[in-house]
Amino acid sequence: MTAGIDFAPLLPPAAVAALGALMLLGALLAAARGAPGWPLRAAAALALTAALANPSLKRERRDPLPDVALVIVDESASNRIEDRAAQTRAAERALTEALARLGADPDRPLETRVTHVRDAGADGTRLAEALRAAAAPVAPDRIAGALIVTDGRAHDADAAPADFPAPVHVLLTGRPDEWDRRLTLTAAPAFGIVGEEVEVSFRVEALGAAPPEAREPAEVELRIDGARAAALRAPVGREVTLRLPVRHGGANVAELTLAPLAGELTARNNAALFSVNGVRDRLRVLLVSGEPHPGERTWRNLLKADPSVDLVHFTILRPPGKQSGAPVFELSLIAFPTRELFMEKIDDFDLIVFDRYRRQGVLPDAYLENVARYVREGGAVLIASGPAFAGAQSLYRTPLRAILPGRPTARVIEGGFVPRVTPQGARHPVTAGLAPPPPADPGWGRWFRQIDLEPVSGRALMTGAAERPLLLLDRVGEGRVALLASDHAWLWDRGFEGGGPQAELLRRLAHWLMKEPELEEDALWAKVSGANVEVFVRAVDRAPTEATATSPSGATRRLTLREEAPGLHVARFEAGEQGLWRLSDGVREGLAAVGPPSPREFADAVSSAAPLAPLARATRGGVVRLADGMPALRRVREGRDAAGRGWLGLAMRQAHAVREVSLISLAPGWLALLLVAGLIAAAWRRETR
Repeated sequence: MTAGIDFAPLLPPAAVAALGALMLLGALLAAARGAPGWPLRAAAALALTAALANPSLKRERRDPLPDVALVIVDESASNRIEDRAAQTRAAERALTEALARLGADPDRPLETRVTHVRDAGADGTRLAEALRAAAAPVAPDRIAGALIVTDGRAHDADAAPADFPAPVHVLLTGRPDEWDRRLTLTAAPAFGIVGEEVEVSFRVEALGAAPPEAREPAEVELRIDGARAAALRAPVGREVTLRLPVRHGGANVAELTLAPLAGELTARNNAALFSVNGVRDRLRVLLVSGEPHPGERTWRNLLKADPSVDLVHFTILRPPGKQSGAPVFELSLIAFPTRELFMEKIDDFDLIVFDRYRRQGVLPDAYLENVARYVREGGAVLIASGPAFAGAQSLYRTPLRAILPGRPTARVIEGGFVPRVTPQGARHPVTAGLAPPPPADPGWGRWFRQIDLEPVSGRALMTGAAERPLLLLDRVGEGRVALLASDHAWLWDRGFEGGGPQAELLRRLAHWLMKEPELEEDALWAKVSGANVEVFVRAVDRAPTEATATSPSGATRRLTLREEAPGLHVARFEAGEQGLWRLSDGVREGLAAVGPPSPREFADAVSSAAPLAPLARATRGGVVRLADGMPALRRVREGRDAAGRGWLGLAMRQAHAVREVSLISLAPGWLALLLVAGLIAAAWRRETR
């Protein structure tokens, strides 16, 4: 039970004060004039002022509320290095036991609330946010203090609540003599031109109490798409720039790795992963049309529609055997620069297309032999054959025979047929998804001519009349070859009988020949969304059932692949560890970066009180290192320093809940009226004698 005086003025407090002052002033004036009743007048003024203030005796029955001690336990990845996790568990256990003993005092009850904090991915450890969230449901006058068990790496320390209503103590894990090295990427381009080099800059830094050997030049290795590309010695503390070759289109995944030293805290910050998207400056295509025909413009329009393609197109209008007798200077024809194109500059082209070309003396065998060499060394050739391919003028009867995937039987099939995708073609990225799976009708328009072929090598992706091969693809050495056994693809372009996916088919075909990564028929890649990883394996000739995922720490996980589309196998898993995951299906390998390759948690893993020390000072708290021993806990008066040598204090807040309130008026109206009236009457009587 507590008691006190409470006021509930009948008028605004300012009005009560003004009236009391005026009445007191009147009494003082009466005293100055020598009026004998001025003491009674002053007493009446005071009584009236007290009555207007309406005082009451307030009695409260209170129930004491326990103070609350907040314990924030850092369970982030950086606080699991070495024996920090064991230190954290031991400190949490010791704190809860000590707080339970303090809370057993019935005069000063104490409640303990524990919050565990894990790292928030790319945002690091959010200790200040966790402290604010733990304190939110508690009344500020009940919080006795907060104890944070951490390695000090709070990545939101700038947002720490400096106006926290109670002491905040930091119990630091780790060792005082810790040291580490890290590799930081300072500059890396997102794009690069295939065949050229880009500049990449990085820095190797020594952190903490690093020994002399940690400040000597460090061994750094560069890997591109998982293969070792270069090694160098990088000075510590200085930015280093190296040149990285862009070897292919699409993502060139590069990894810089710093060789670890004995005694380092962690190797998780010894790597930097980045991707340079390779783009071709210009794709150069040479289109050679053997004669004018209705489908010639189809090829030209397709290749000219791509802004990244530089097209060189020649149509042979007058072969050597076709002479008109007109003088050359009177002709408007351009001489075919055969030697320049097929001998001197052939390697400048990414693709050569022979469209209804026939042997007619324009290209000698030596030039065609050079084309075969160009393919073996990484070039690409597409032959869209016409009737001549089946006869004596066929390109098959040239040195190109050695690289062609099909042999003509000398038969030309005339008559309507609907092209169909083969089961193998349904799994190949060039033709996958163009038509429903066999034997369903694709609903395409007919073609009317096909060159009969006997497959020699490669894959048959489409068939035509009598299920004979229509589209053959093959790899020759480092290069690629495609053979289309018909010159009627243009009918789809004209919409004959509804047409077909002519533009998409020919576009995919041309880009597969030019080695676009998304059209590789045997590939492994991954997509990452947060911690969820999808692994894709495209396999045309095999059916993989398992893949392996290797975490940044070296742990291996087996994944089950399921075929979700013809030739496309998928596995999904949740990565519990940030960094670079290595994927393999036994044939192909790939990489998946989950979160940043060097997570923020490990950007600086050396334990330090610096981030949270300002918060501890602002709240009269303390910072202790657990390696020096567990501090004692005690209760201190509110507003006093709450930390000293070997001890940490929790404020005594003495919060309470009011269960019952009673008010007794000290100046009831009737009593005030009688008292004021009596005093005024007495003053009047005295002054009238």
